[in-house]
Amino acid sequence: MATATSSVRPDREALGAVTLVVGADELLSERAIAAAVAAVRAADADADLTELDAATLVPGALAELTSPSLFAASRAVVVRNLDTVPPESADALIGYAKAPQPDVALVLVHKGGQKGKGTVDKLKKAGVRLVTTEAPKTWELPKFVVREVRSAGGKIDEESAALLVDSVGSDLRALAGAASQLLSDTGGEPITQEIVRKYFAGRAEVTSFKVADAAVVGHTAEALEQLRWALRSGVVPVLVTSALAGALRGLIKFAGAPRGLRDADLAREVGVAPWKLKSLRGQLRGWTPDGLAAAVQAVAQADADIKGAADDPEYALERMILAITAARTRG
Repeated sequence: MATATSSVRPDREALGAVTLVVGADELLSERAIAAAVAAVRAADADADLTELDAATLVPGALAELTSPSLFAASRAVVVRNLDTVPPESADALIGYAKAPQPDVALVLVHKGGQKGKGTVDKLKKAGVRLVTTEAPKTWELPKFVVREVRSAGGKIDEESAALLVDSVGSDLRALAGAASQLLSDTGGEPITQEIVRKYFAGRAEVTSFKVADAAVVGHTAEALEQLRWALRSGVVPVLVTSALAGALRGLIKFAGAPRGLRDADLAREVGVAPWKLKSLRGQLRGWTPDGLAAAVQAVAQADADIKGAADDPEYALERMILAITAARTRG
């Protein structure tokens, strides 16, 4: 199985293949699509490119799209939103995947989830090239930044990468943009913690992670202040609920982990970097199972509110923080 960081080789093998891109992260999916198309163009600079939504793939359209073109020897066809493909067209895709045309590269894109999973499973069995594009877990984000910088020819250590994550947040597109900016502005010099602080000073103090850290230890006034500064600095509301959900998940996993484990094993069990354990031990004080359950419900409600169930996202986030800090004192 290919990973989100893999790419299709830029040679004739790009043609005569079906690539299935599966995952919810838009940045990684777009990169996987771009890599597949670039491979086709590397094999044939005059290759034709067609992009369409799977919902529009009516019967007979696939045969037309994959037939030889009058204007190009080769072609790439990108079909997005595979979960919306009509059933009869899904069958045609599966049949085509078993015997693809030699001068066509077909790229199918599925956002993940259960809808359309049957089609995805059948395509896998048909032998398509699979590229998964799920976003890294929160604790894996510093490694994503390190890979991002190194792939562009730069250098950054994991501590500096972790600081950049704390400063920018968990959105991959924002992190990739920040890494690119630092590489450009530093002229290829190694990116250190001092450089990250220099370019992102001010933002590091108002990120969604700072809001989450203050809320889970019960510092209501600080959490509300950090929230207001974060929103005024351009942090989108969904990153705040995401950070709180991640913080609470970490506490729940830590609380439920087997006792007596070494730190390295405990970190693996909880799914965090070893240096995070000290922070989790401190944050867990004052929490009960019922309190954590109530806090999770508050985050879920706020997440629904900011995605359309309420008119005022800032009020919804403030109410969430008050509910979380109140839940911490229960029991």
